[in-house]
Amino acid sequence: MRYLITGGAGFIGSHLTDLLVKDGHQVLVLDDLSTGRHANLRQHEGDVNVEFVLGSILNESLVDDAVRRTDGVFHLAAAVGVNLIVQRPLESLATNIRGSEIVLERCHKYGRPVLVASTSEIYGKNTSDALNEEDDRILGSPLKTRWSYSEAKAIEEVLAYAYWREKGLPTVIARLFNTVGPRQVGFYGMVIPRLVDQALQNVPLTVFGDGNQKRCFCHVSDTVLGLKGLFDSEQAQGGAFNIGSTDEISIRDLAQRVLELTGSSSSIQLVPYETAYEVGFEDMMRRRPSIQKIESTVGWKPSLGLDQILLDVIEDAKKRLKA
Repeated sequence: MRYLITGGAGFIGSHLTDLLVKDGHQVLVLDDLSTGRHANLRQHEGDVNVEFVLGSILNESLVDDAVRRTDGVFHLAAAVGVNLIVQRPLESLATNIRGSEIVLERCHKYGRPVLVASTSEIYGKNTSDALNEEDDRILGSPLKTRWSYSEAKAIEEVLAYAYWREKGLPTVIARLFNTVGPRQVGFYGMVIPRLVDQALQNVPLTVFGDGNQKRCFCHVSDTVLGLKGLFDSEQAQGGAFNIGSTDEISIRDLAQRVLELTGSSSSIQLVPYETAYEVGFEDMMRRRPSIQKIESTVGWKPSLGLDQILLDVIEDAKKRLKA
């Protein structure tokens, strides 16, 4: 098959490209390089099975041509990362809402199945023990920039579901929980690569808030296997599925583990949210997924633990910082 990956030069998109090519498929990557990087696809230079198109999902004619020339679509392009959402909310909303609308319109036009990459941000401040796909969303005020990303991705999910229900378009929604691994950078608010970079440079590791907030981290190689499994499953069509690890760790303990694995002499510095982001910024103390639905539907569950994730990110960061 020939797949379109919007955002295919990004962190997750490039790993998905690797997987699809390894499995014998062709990939058309559409990316505006706003957060993606050419370097993420360096391993495919000169590969006739990978075509790169520079452009935005807001460019309707470009998206039309890309969808027309492929057999199926992985829609990963989005404005991501807390920093980016807080700093450029209008641009982020346009990309995440109108861009997704354009992609879904063209998938319907040409009858192309599509997987939409959503996010655990959908659940907002819901701190249930194991968030399942039917759980309520609990959000703060719409005037808090923090929640605009969640709102935009919710609209994207509604659009994908409506195209499946009303028009019969094969769609599936994947809600990603803290995907981490090589090629991810910390500039946009991704916590593990930021902590690793700080540790390797022997500067203080910045932990926001009191550090007691807990998260679960999933290796990108596991995540892309989940994406492909959902795309290939007819049973998954019309559904939303969590993809993530269920192993929790506090951010303070995460920083300590990074120090241990890097051998860094850095200290851990607590930074108030209003300093890190903006006055009135809201966060949630816990976000842990239930993965029973995806496991029962396609047999997926993560295989790599936190230490392997950290070791892979550390190795990748060492190469990048030397370059």
